[in-house]
Amino acid sequence: MNGLNVKFGYRDNFLGDIRPVDELIAEYTVLDGGKAVINAGAMKHKEVNDVLREVALRGAFEITVNNVYGQRYIGTRLVLPREYKPVKIVINNFPGNDLGMFLKGHQIIVNGNAQDGVGNTMDDGEIIVHGRAGDVVAMSVRGGKVFIRDNVGYRAAIHMKQYKEKLPVLVVGGTAQDFLGEYMAGGIVMLLGLNLRESEPHRANYIGTGMHGGVIYLRGTVEQHQLGKEVGVRNLDDADREIVATYVKKYCEHFGGNAEEILKGNFIKLLPVSLRPYGKIYAY
Repeated sequence: MNGLNVKFGYRDNFLGDIRPVDELIAEYTVLDGGKAVINAGAMKHKEVNDVLREVALRGAFEITVNNVYGQRYIGTRLVLPREYKPVKIVINNFPGNDLGMFLKGHQIIVNGNAQDGVGNTMDDGEIIVHGRAGDVVAMSVRGGKVFIRDNVGYRAAIHMKQYKEKLPVLVVGGTAQDFLGEYMAGGIVMLLGLNLRESEPHRANYIGTGMHGGVIYLRGTVEQHQLGKEVGVRNLDDADREIVATYVKKYCEHFGGNAEEILKGNFIKLLPVSLRPYGKIYAY
């Protein structure tokens, strides 16, 4: 019986007693023309997303969400009819896991740290985190851009892929933990190492393990033993330098800093040496 109580108590913590969206808007939301301010402190994650979608449908295109304390999936269900333009969402404090999951064209700005799964499987749009982020950032993204001011955790950009004309991008101002770019199939990852001491190597091991597409631009120092066997190291050519400059300048637009000074650092390019690193283990 205790086990059942724990089970259903956990479920109710997420889905029990969800209040009607009109009630939530009346009590916790200020809607003024194209702008809305939501006080999320007393809301469950589904309630936050219900209110986000409803105020967007009512015409809000700039939405500020205050007092966020770990609510998950913020922005996940924000798929609007085609006649609606993308919205800008500013989150104050600390969103929970899977921020912007399946994001489709909107912009999310976080004034604080974020947890795991930022931008999970996002399709388009932009996520900007004024702090650090946890594990599996930009997991399986197929479009859009993610900018993290500081560090990220393990397995950032795992399964990142390029879909038709969409080009996903992850820019990290600090460093990353192990398995950065694991199984990458497309897109751009940029690791700037701005919080590392001079000559201090990046922290990640197994960088690019299983990588078979895309490119990783790394500023700073990394040892050969930190790289997956599927990647090779190359110097930047003119096209690479143009790409790096574009996203470094964009990073500085979001977070400040001197783009020219950052670009003076040593950059290397990591590319897959095989398009089918596990081809021999498949059965036909």
